[in-house]
Amino acid sequence: MSMQLPPFSNGVEVTHKELLEYRGRNALLDLSRNQQIKSHMAGTLLAKTKGRGMEFDEARHYQIGDDIRAIDWRVTARTGKVHTKIYREERERPVVMLVDLNHQQYFGSQLLLKSVQTCHLASQLAWSAIANGDRVGAMIFNDFEHRELKPRNRHHGALAITEYLVKMHNQGLDYFKQGKNQDNSFEQACLRLRRVVRPGSLIFLLSDFNQLSDKAIKQLQLLSRHNEIIACQMVDPLEQTLPSALSGPLAIDDGQKRSEFTLNKQTRAQYQKNNDLVQASRLKIFKKLNIKVTRFSSHLPLLEQIKSASFTNLSEP
Repeated sequence: MSMQLPPFSNGVEVTHKELLEYRGRNALLDLSRNQQIKSHMAGTLLAKTKGRGMEFDEARHYQIGDDIRAIDWRVTARTGKVHTKIYREERERPVVMLVDLNHQQYFGSQLLLKSVQTCHLASQLAWSAIANGDRVGAMIFNDFEHRELKPRNRHHGALAITEYLVKMHNQGLDYFKQGKNQDNSFEQACLRLRRVVRPGSLIFLLSDFNQLSDKAIKQLQLLSRHNEIIACQMVDPLEQTLPSALSGPLAIDDGQKRSEFTLNKQTRAQYQKNNDLVQASRLKIFKKLNIKVTRFSSHLPLLEQIKSASFTNLSEP
């Protein structure tokens, strides 16, 4: 597979130009759903209730009590009997992204930082939601700031998200370089999201989920009761498997401390086992919460992974 950087990207900082590349790629993701919505306060889906709306359903004989403004004069003239238009209500489905740019996301062993790939995915999702006719908003956060962007339609929502992705990613990168890191930002973001998101929303969680605390899980449990949630986990190959061979010890620096590993067969096996246990635990949690999970890696361009991402038929278990 290709290891070439995406257009206009250096793999570390984020620019408006590289994120706007996804504006013309919205057809790659299908965010439509075929099944009934969870809440009566949701999306660009056709509700079963009938009334005055934007989507014509049928014409039928006029009945006492029908709105005379809805009379279908063409059908009435053709049949000689009064007919009225019946509409099926079109209801909004906000798409909201929780974008995690905490300090643990500023890591990448090959092509991109996980945080950069997260921004690319957020941009792709935003433009795909707009193309699907949905309103799109976001809760973007780093270690020191949360930014709430209320769902907006057309290109305004996606452009606002792009602007703050660039601002908050590069701000978080500066904090990381200075060693200004703190934990529990994911937990706080989940709490804020639950307070502002509308029931019936489609929520995308973009994170490595390394800060998935018990309190954060509780907030996600409450969110999942009235919303559909897709977890997009960002991973890096080095987090999953240690290299098979190196000339010396493997050194890892997280900005606060430096660790060294001697790479023998036993060390690699234990590392792999620990990672598998952590991943299995997270999947078990998400399954219990009825949250669908799809995974993206920082070692390949997003467009090479997007075709296999499972975003269709989102209401299926």
